[in-house]
Amino acid sequence: MARASLKPRTLRARELRRFATDAEHVLWSRLRNRQLEGCKFRRQAPIGRFIADFACLERRLVIELDGGQHAEQTRYDGMRTQALEAAGWTVLRFWNHEVLQNVEGVLIAVIAALNAAAS
Repeated sequence: MARASLKPRTLRARELRRFATDAEHVLWSRLRNRQLEGCKFRRQAPIGRFIADFACLERRLVIELDGGQHAEQTRYDGMRTQALEAAGWTVLRFWNHEVLQNVEGVLIAVIAALNAAAS
């Protein structure tokens, strides 16, 4: 596909995948290839006007990882979460340090949300 024909959001998603944080690498290594509850996740997935860090389309679950910069943009993050939830998505947010220090605990929360979405 010619680069000029890609939407700006798609190009931005590719860039975000290329420059993933350490926390995103750790979580992606546990989500990819249907390792979690057999669910397929995408990383840096365009959803509406947003790009979700991780998304499971079949269960309509978005996982967002927040670094230090998110402490200053809580209003925007809240608006973004509300918009995604209004569109029928469940949004889970974790701090990067939570993933790096307790990935098993994060995965337990993700599994619970996946199971709730399946029922």
